[in-house]
Amino acid sequence: MISETQIHMIARQMLERHGFEAIARAAKNAQACESKGDNEEAKEWRHIEDAMKIMRGPHQS
Repeated sequence: MISETQIHMIARQMLERHGFEAIARAAKNAQACESKGDNEEAKEWRHIEDAMKIMRGPHQS
């Protein structure tokens, strides 16, 4: 299990590298893990995805 600190570090690095496309990449990684039956890793990717969404902030119109 990845620590909360590591989750946020990975999320920050992914956002720096890929911009907000990183959120979609994390979701795709989670789906790929789920399709292979690796639910623990999928859960970690969902956690990273959620951390990036928080970092992104609320939607503005």
